[in-house]
Amino acid sequence: MKRAGIHRIAQLAGVSIGTVDRALHNRPGISGPTRTRVLRIAKELLYTPHLVARALKVGRANLRIGVCIPQEIHFFYDQMRAGIFEEAGRAGGLGVEVLYRPVPTLGEGEKQRIVSLVRAGVNALIVTPGNPRVTAPIIDEAEERGVRVICVSTDAPGSRRSSVVCVEPALNGRLAAELMAGFLPPASRVAVITGMLGTEDHLRKTQGFSSGFDAYCPGGKVVAVIEAHESEEESYEKSLDLLRGDLAGLYVNTVNCLPVCRALSERRLAGRVRLIATDLFREMVPYFESGTISASIYQDPHLQGQMAVRILVDHFLGASALPPTRYLNPGVVMRANLRMFREAAGGLSPEAGSRAQGAS
Repeated sequence: MKRAGIHRIAQLAGVSIGTVDRALHNRPGISGPTRTRVLRIAKELLYTPHLVARALKVGRANLRIGVCIPQEIHFFYDQMRAGIFEEAGRAGGLGVEVLYRPVPTLGEGEKQRIVSLVRAGVNALIVTPGNPRVTAPIIDEAEERGVRVICVSTDAPGSRRSSVVCVEPALNGRLAAELMAGFLPPASRVAVITGMLGTEDHLRKTQGFSSGFDAYCPGGKVVAVIEAHESEEESYEKSLDLLRGDLAGLYVNTVNCLPVCRALSERRLAGRVRLIATDLFREMVPYFESGTISASIYQDPHLQGQMAVRILVDHFLGASALPPTRYLNPGVVMRANLRMFREAAGGLSPEAGSRAQGAS
């Protein structure tokens, strides 16, 4: 079918072209029934706006996206930032601009950064809410002002955010549990090392793993859940202490696995205590090759960043509805497929991440 234009929609709906424009872009000044009629006709005609034509017509930035994600742990967030800037660069000709104001670590100073971005006049926000209790009211205020908020990596479920892009965390945890149960005999004792249970992603991964291990490993037990607050030193010291006990497996549900690997080596338990990690970066490769890491649950932070920008561009410049969730399918990294992932081959260096940052 030939792509319909707004003139045809206006003709069939019996309204002006301006009314069609207001309906398609969710602007005020139009009644509910009229908006519904226009949208129904547009859908029937398979209408899609011509983004390049719109950008040329406006001749200025159509979409300002504020980005507030952590700088640490850089292994994960370097990848996410690169995905955000690459996708924004592709849409740059359509008038897309990124304001990048990161926080040092997850949850640190996020309230001030988000508020500053809203005051800077952004149309949309991409945020990683480390502490949902703090960020939810700010997200709600932004949404009330018409600023669409996309959460990435972790959610703020009590807020009125527009969407979230992530690997569904409970599924992530259950997948790790099924893998762990496949490696271990019945009645095995395992533990979880997480970041902060106040962070939605960490909490739900832990819950998913705990319920999954109970289901998949007969008689198995999660004997400890350790919060390490994304600190390398804290992760290392708490892992050393934890490994004094009788453990068959460890699940690290954040990217901060290197201190745990070092603790396993120091206790001479590398390869004997099964380790399920999260995501992938170059420094993990030797631990896969030595058998210290048995598997890792891959969340593709680069794609998460790309998807967050993409759905905002489609919404603001293409009149597409924002999906309430955009869950990515988790992958499993093992020695057999390790080299199939760009991170293992050095697909993004810290220098490349710095260049992406400078593009803002």
